Amino acid sequence: MSGWQQHLPIVPVVLPLATAAVLMLIDEQRRAWKQGVAMASSLLLLLVGAALVRAADQWAGQGVPIVYRLGNWPAPFGIVLVADRLSALMVLLAAVLGFAALLFAVARWDRAGPRFHALLQVLLMGVNGAFLTGDLFNLFVFFEVFLAASYGLALHGSGAARVQASLHYIVINLTASLLFLVGAALIYGVTGTLNLADLAQRIPAAAAQNRALLEAGAAVLGIAFLIKAGMWPLCFWLPRAYGAACAPAAALFAILTKVGIYAVLRIWLLFFGPAAGASAGFGQDWLTIGGLVTLAFGAIGVLGAQELPRLAGFSLIASCGTLLAAVGAGSAAVSGAALYYLIASTLGVSALFLLIELVERGRAPGADLLAITEEAFGGFEAEEREDVGVVIPAVWAVLGLAFVACVLMLAGLPPLPGFVAKAALLSALLAPDAVAPSAWVLLALLMLSGLATVVAASRTGVRIFWMPEQQLAARVRVIEMLPIVLLLGIGLALTVLAGPALRYLDEAAQALHAPAGYIEGVLR
Repeated sequence: MSGWQQHLPIVPVVLPLATAAVLMLIDEQRRAWKQGVAMASSLLLLLVGAALVRAADQWAGQGVPIVYRLGNWPAPFGIVLVADRLSALMVLLAAVLGFAALLFAVARWDRAGPRFHALLQVLLMGVNGAFLTGDLFNLFVFFEVFLAASYGLALHGSGAARVQASLHYIVINLTASLLFLVGAALIYGVTGTLNLADLAQRIPAAAAQNRALLEAGAAVLGIAFLIKAGMWPLCFWLPRAYGAACAPAAALFAILTKVGIYAVLRIWLLFFGPAAGASAGFGQDWLTIGGLVTLAFGAIGVLGAQELPRLAGFSLIASCGTLLAAVGAGSAAVSGAALYYLIASTLGVSALFLLIELVERGRAPGADLLAITEEAFGGFEAEEREDVGVVIPAVWAVLGLAFVACVLMLAGLPPLPGFVAKAALLSALLAPDAVAPSAWVLLALLMLSGLATVVAASRTGVRIFWMPEQQLAARVRVIEMLPIVLLLGIGLALTVLAGPALRYLDEAAQALHAPAGYIEGVLR
């Protein structure tokens, strides 16, 4: 590997951090300067993410990830950043969502409050660091960095409902941070290290009398991750908090639940894989059961949602439940398909959050509840008329088509990647000669959740787009549609390139389930 490629893992952390510092020095009145600096940084981060994915794929051919040692201190004494296929791809996904959120925000939302651009860059820095770190304590540090930025973004734009939902969000995540510290302290007390690769070697050799304390620490740590991942019953805060946030913040928050799932996947397979001795498979049944219940809860929530933001929030919960149940299956083939589903569902939910703001902008407050009341009680007195040849405004038609595309992606219907992801999951789950009972339950819930999404979205779509009284009262700018088209276009490209994408993700999953190369690359 060439010299400049060895430094790629540090760039996704340093670049947004430096950009945030520059943005803080620019006066709030110079918005054009702020937008230009933030846009240039986000475009550069996209290029760095793509280069990191390519470099990680090349380096993986040698059986080890890219390891960047800060200060050139050897592990486990120094801080390391590790870029393998999965972490590099997650950095690229975060860069895509960050660019889409920024592009949407420059139309109006970055003027709704101070320091929006700096907060967005700090959040990207924390998320990228969480994906790349090879140390449990620095994972906590990066968690706190992106959570602190998310608190500001959740409150961006003010408003009573937003402030109330954000305060709940802040309290829950502060509790999760406390649990994270307690879990990490217990693990360090037993093993004497927090380096992930070193922990993977020391956990199998832990003394029998200390193993209960070690597993208790891992359980507490897992709860902290699962709060962020949105597992039931720890997800009660999510639909309201994400639904109340401004559109670009909510679209970017879609990646935050995936940070929790990434942490569960990475750490569980490193610590409690087949080579973990007496602790092998610890917590696997709880992951499976929790994922299945979360998927069912999300599907019920989608079916009962009466407002678009809550529908999007429960769709996110359903996707997290699918991923957790797939991780609990403990199969590399299932994990590879789940990673493809992770990308597809994240793009779909993020696009939906952006689209909701454009749709709701032209509607009266409480329009959904009012329409439901009219359906239930026969409506208000009005002269019945039949409209013939009503012209659909072009913008309204584009929003409707984008809404259909988001629904297809989230429900897992062709031709978008949600269908490919669910088909790959079904194929992987049914591959063994003896299919586990939990796999049959997951298959049934996948079908039912897709049906629930179609029913709920069709009901809402008809109410919004096909009501003759509905008018688009507000203007929609081209720059606000571009990020939605970008996210859906990437989803379509994932469908066209499903073969190479699935092969890449299958190789990433194989490396996760056989982490010897990861451990060797970090500790050598």
